[in-house]
Amino acid sequence: MTQEKRYISIGGQALIEGVMMRGPERITMAVRHTSGEIRTETMPNKMSQRPAPWRIPFVRGVFNFVDSMVLGYKCLMRSMELSGLEDEAVGESKAEKKDEGKKPWWMKLMMVGASVLGFLLAIFLFIWLPTAIYNLLKSFIPFLANQVLQAVFEGLFKLAIFVAYVWAVSFMEDIHRVFMYHGAEHKTIFCFEHGQELTTDNVRRQSRFHPRCGTSFIVLLLLVSIFVSIFIPHTLPTLSRTLIKLCCLPIVMGLGYEALKLAGRKDNLFTRVISAPGLWVQRLTTKEPTDDMIECAVIAFKDVLPEDAAAVFDGGVHL
Repeated sequence: MTQEKRYISIGGQALIEGVMMRGPERITMAVRHTSGEIRTETMPNKMSQRPAPWRIPFVRGVFNFVDSMVLGYKCLMRSMELSGLEDEAVGESKAEKKDEGKKPWWMKLMMVGASVLGFLLAIFLFIWLPTAIYNLLKSFIPFLANQVLQAVFEGLFKLAIFVAYVWAVSFMEDIHRVFMYHGAEHKTIFCFEHGQELTTDNVRRQSRFHPRCGTSFIVLLLLVSIFVSIFIPHTLPTLSRTLIKLCCLPIVMGLGYEALKLAGRKDNLFTRVISAPGLWVQRLTTKEPTDDMIECAVIAFKDVLPEDAAAVFDGGVHL
């Protein structure tokens, strides 16, 4: 007999040598140290305490996206410390470990500068460059002076850049391991959704492709941006079109989030169609995990389960 699938509001993220799971009440990281020990760290989930505007449909997507990015970056950096890899990389002595939480001001400034440069690079690659290339093509091929064609070209160009980037970094050994932990995260969530006991054997048998994945969210954002861009006049110069698309980002995020939320709680023809591109890209961003990776994911997942297990069955989206 096939077990009926349950849709839950627990999600997570692959970390360096571990997994973060976020439940309704708390967030837990389970990271394997270089010694072989699994180290866990828990914090309250403050997103559940956000004011009403954070929960308004088509508005909540923006707040959730920002929250997820900040939390994800914080957990990723912390996992480097918990795994012990940071100590090995810098040859940190025991005396230096006392100040591990006190980074010098110049290091913090460099981290902020790197984040700003990364943001500007993303604007250049995903917003300005597609428009600039298409406007250049229009000057040689008048037939391309069409809003729909330009919106489709820009969207597919951005998707191609994203897929090419993911494909390229997947060959890096450290990133490949992160993608393996990503697979462990998805398999663990699927195991619980299918009502099976969270054992290594049960988790291993699950699919590593999940519709509520952050990869699917990014792909949906790129596809939704095609629809939104159709309403931006193609006659605008590159800079003006770029600025308008920047202003439309909250709309794109809001629509993309609601589409992902729907895909996370419904299984029909429409949700399968909108989930398909993201699930395909997950073939790059998830890999089959080892049993010790699954163990980390299961520990983190069990820790965020609330006492009232029914509280997680709402099909929410957590990236």
